[in-house]
Amino acid sequence: MTDKKRIGAIEWRDLTVKNATVVSDFYEKVVGWTAEPVSMGDYDDFNMSLAEDGETVAGVCHAKGVNQDIPPQWMMYVRVANVTNSIDNVIASGGKVLSGPNTFSGDTYYVIQDPEGAVLTIFS
Repeated sequence: MTDKKRIGAIEWRDLTVKNATVVSDFYEKVVGWTAEPVSMGDYDDFNMSLAEDGETVAGVCHAKGVNQDIPPQWMMYVRVANVTNSIDNVIASGGKVLSGPNTFSGDTYYVIQDPEGAVLTIFS
């Protein structure tokens, strides 16, 4: 894989739920992932990794802080060329901003909802 950032690529996926500890345990048993705690200060979220080689493939997060209003569903994170322009297009096209702007690892991201109610995170 290249270091080049690909516009439109799904770069991450995670699940935000009320009890990430229980749900990460569920996916360990059902899918075979390994849960690795990630400190969020006063609680842990979880990186979910492949048992075979340890590659982190997803996250399971508590519905707290900036995630408190995110509905429980698997969320995709898609890279866009310019998140500010994309947000303008979300609103102009009948969508909604559910959360943001937020920042993580130098990227700015928003949780958006399309006109039919599906939720996605966009970032740049």
